[in-house]
Amino acid sequence: MDKRKEKGQYGYRDYHRRVQLAKVLFGAAMIFLQAGARGFTDNQAAKNILTVMAVLSVLPTANVASPMLASWRYRTSSAGFFEKANARQKKGLILYDLIVTSKEQIIPLDAVMIHQKGVFAYSVSEKMDVKKAEKYLNDMFKSHGLDPNVKVIGEEQAFFKRLDSLRAVPESEDDGSVGYAADLLRNLSM
Repeated sequence: MDKRKEKGQYGYRDYHRRVQLAKVLFGAAMIFLQAGARGFTDNQAAKNILTVMAVLSVLPTANVASPMLASWRYRTSSAGFFEKANARQKKGLILYDLIVTSKEQIIPLDAVMIHQKGVFAYSVSEKMDVKKAEKYLNDMFKSHGLDPNVKVIGEEQAFFKRLDSLRAVPESEDDGSVGYAADLLRNLSM
């Protein structure tokens, strides 16, 4: 199995998907084992305890399964996309494979360039309402004391064109907002 991936690293969605699936399968197996073990005892107290254990195991398993099912269709982008985006890494901080959820929608962000001039996110999702996604992300940035300058771009070519228009920011001009914005996006992501 791949080594551990952190939020924002390329490949995180696929890694997280495998980990969540393993947890759900383990939880389901434990539920069935506990319920099945009832048939191997004649002691009513033991049967009751096994039943309660099986019922109590359902909630944690469902808590893991729910976000997994919501994000199931979002996979890690192609290696070619990663190479194109990674070539622009010197212009700012790039995060990959984020899935931000709001009350209204799921916002899958394949790549996010965090730059002094703003945050530029690429999403391949056709079902996502870009205006609502931008509003939600800008509101979250504003509530955390950051400039609300997030743009969500739905076309790969337009995303890379925007990244190419940015200039690299020297470390002497870094005010810490790039790292803070990256931490906020990681925390918002499932």
